[in-house]
Amino acid sequence: MRDLDAPYDRLQALPRDLWLPGLVSAAGDCGQRLHDLRLWNKALLRGELPDAAWDFGDPQALHVLRTVVGELGLPALCHASPPMVLQVLRTLLWHLDRIPDHQPRLPRDAAIAAASDAFHAEWSVERAGWEAVLALLQGLGDLPNMRRDEMQGHLNSREWHEALRIAALLPHLRPLAELIRRLGRAEAHPGQPPAPQPQALPRAARAQPVTLRETRLGDGPGELKGIRNSDRIERMLSSEALQIRHAVLHKLWRARLAESRLLTYESEAVLLEAVPDPAARRHPQAVQPSLQSLQRGPMLVCVDTSGSMRGAPENIAKAVVLEVLRVAQREQRACHLIAFGGPGEIIEAKLELGRDGLCKLLDFIGSSFDGGTDLQAPLERVVELVHGERWQSADLLIVSDGEFGCTTAMLQRLDQAKAQLGLRVQGVLLGDRETIGLLETCDQIHRQSDWRRFAGATPQREGFVPVHTPSLTALYFPGALSERAARTAARQGNA
Repeated sequence: MRDLDAPYDRLQALPRDLWLPGLVSAAGDCGQRLHDLRLWNKALLRGELPDAAWDFGDPQALHVLRTVVGELGLPALCHASPPMVLQVLRTLLWHLDRIPDHQPRLPRDAAIAAASDAFHAEWSVERAGWEAVLALLQGLGDLPNMRRDEMQGHLNSREWHEALRIAALLPHLRPLAELIRRLGRAEAHPGQPPAPQPQALPRAARAQPVTLRETRLGDGPGELKGIRNSDRIERMLSSEALQIRHAVLHKLWRARLAESRLLTYESEAVLLEAVPDPAARRHPQAVQPSLQSLQRGPMLVCVDTSGSMRGAPENIAKAVVLEVLRVAQREQRACHLIAFGGPGEIIEAKLELGRDGLCKLLDFIGSSFDGGTDLQAPLERVVELVHGERWQSADLLIVSDGEFGCTTAMLQRLDQAKAQLGLRVQGVLLGDRETIGLLETCDQIHRQSDWRRFAGATPQREGFVPVHTPSLTALYFPGALSERAARTAARQGNA
């Protein structure tokens, strides 16, 4: 017996947002269109180009539009992203409906071509905007479940453009990125057997300290440095390429090619290699790594937003936060941000997957640093958090220029958390010298010696660093250091 609901019973297999566009579309046959629309939806979710046989009953129009979908690479953008699939299919159906509107003014072939060109133009813009989202976030945010129209307000905001500028700094901050990846204590997976006791390695097997060696490769893929004359056709400017098809100027182009005088882009690749550091001291108590299955714990990040951080330190601090969040989301680790300024100026944000986490990140990146510096309240909040079950295995990262201090009682509470819970405190120094405040709170301090490079919108070339060592206080004023600050300074010297 024939189903009385046919062909509308096929709507049940489609997302609700496709019901109305699928029903009212003028393309092909209704029954076949609803059937093929389900197959298109499944194929795009898999990141595949739909089969040519799924033509909605209008093979002439669908062949042209399907070709455009493949040329734009839309299946790759739609992979595992239901909102993106809905956006593509609804736009496709809308442009199919435009074909009858072009007739009889245009023949059907020309009408299909006009609809195809309009679809191509619209998704060229949409695709570029979404690729900007992917380039910035790189694992931050629940992108598969974010709608493109929900992102539109962010793409036009000042905070978004500021985030793009900050993200461009990350390739120039590789040492800090490596530090962030190592951040967080390893904790055992539930149900794993206890790890064997670590055994000291033989003296010959102890790892030698390494340092990063930077090698610059001219004409390698990397940062654009300017424009120069050469015969590299693949690097020539568009103004040079225009001359190739010109009736007269192609002769000038050939002459400039023979003389290596074409205007071409100049780029430079930077290769960072870990090489043995003969000047560093070996760690005397190297042990064998545990064979137990381990995973990284959560992270707490305290960022100094005082007025002394304005400029280059502010840019680097925001880039550090962005990289921390990328690592946290990629490795499925919890991350809690505490931005602190003067007394009572504390902003907390638990950054998680989804639109809310993205909004909190953009709010922080779009904010300006101003006011005084008070680390007392943020450290009290950190100690309170690590005594909770969720953050017991967390590490703390402090990003500051070091212009702060803490009371003795607060430092004692911090020591208790380190002793009882294994809390580790890492510091990123965005200044020329270590301060007593950083030395008293941090177990290890990582200095960004070339921080002045990041004062402008783009990183400057490496210049003169006026301070030969960050340990100026310990070197010239050893009597000013407290006992705990002196211990940290000694560890820094032995590292």
